[in-house]
Amino acid sequence: MTRFAPLALVLLLAACASGPGTQADALDRALYDYSAAIRWNNFEVAAESVDPATLAREPLTPFELERLKQVQVTGYTVVASRPTPDGGVVREVEVRLVNVHTQTERVARVRETWRWDEPSQRWVQSDGLPRFAND
Repeated sequence: MTRFAPLALVLLLAACASGPGTQADALDRALYDYSAAIRWNNFEVAAESVDPATLAREPLTPFELERLKQVQVTGYTVVASRPTPDGGVVREVEVRLVNVHTQTERVARVRETWRWDEPSQRWVQSDGLPRFAND
C-alpha cells in the first residue's frame, strides 16, 4: 500500500493544480453557460456574461429583447476557437435561427471575444449579444 502513496500524492497535486478554481475551468463553464443561454433563447441570462462596459454601450433594452423574441435559435455550433495574445479567446460561432413569423431559417456567423476580468474574477464576453433581429 505504501508504494502507491507517492503516485496518489502526485495525482492529488495534479488535481489541485488543475482543479475547479482555475481560469481554464472558469472559461469552460462560462462558455458552456453562455452558449446554453443563447441556444435556448434566454438572452437575459446570456447578457450576464457580457462585459458591463459593452452592455453600457449596447444595452439590452426591452425593445431589443422583444426583437430577439422574433427569432428561435435552432443551432449553435462553434466553428473556430483561438487564443488571443492577451490570454483571452475568440470564437467564431454559426447560429441557426428561425424567424417565428415567417418560419424561414437562416444562418448567422457570430464572433465572441472572451477575456478574463480580474476585478470580478470571471470571464466576460466583450462583443455583446448577437443582433439577429437586425439582419
